[in-house]
Amino acid sequence: MASRPTRREARLDLPYERSRSMRGSYDPERFGRISEKVARYIGSWAFIAWMTVVVGAWVLINTVGPEAWHVDPFPFIFLTLMLSLQASYAAPLILLAQNRQSDRDRVQYQEDRLRTERLLADSDYLAREIAALRLALGEVATRDYIRGELRDMVADLRDHIDAMNLDNEPDERDRTNDR
Repeated sequence: MASRPTRREARLDLPYERSRSMRGSYDPERFGRISEKVARYIGSWAFIAWMTVVVGAWVLINTVGPEAWHVDPFPFIFLTLMLSLQASYAAPLILLAQNRQSDRDRVQYQEDRLRTERLLADSDYLAREIAALRLALGEVATRDYIRGELRDMVADLRDHIDAMNLDNEPDERDRTNDR
């Protein structure tokens, strides 16, 4: 029979075997989900309505009902005890549900903050890129500038051609007269 290795002999890449405990284990997440469901029900109008019906029935049975049914006479000590017991369990469950909700909210706020930081970094990057493009475009000839330059060149060419035609016209008259 192989003996169990001591802690010194145990390998680091294998989890340490734990002995079974006599205490029961519980899943805190499961307990938290159950407490949230209970807190959600306790905070509903249905619970208030049912509690009103039960307390009203208890008071009616113990005051107006037959004498044999009077389990809790007028000061209603047992009813008070039951309501106190219910409140003593409801309050911690509600607080536990609120703590879980605040934990979820904290995680959500952290995610929102990180997302906002990423968006700000992206918008800063885009603003710098747009500024760089504007600077680069300042050195590039625009379409309107090129059109204006071409119009000026065409006008200069027309003037030059007209000037050449004026210089050539008397020569051609002389040639036609000579014939």
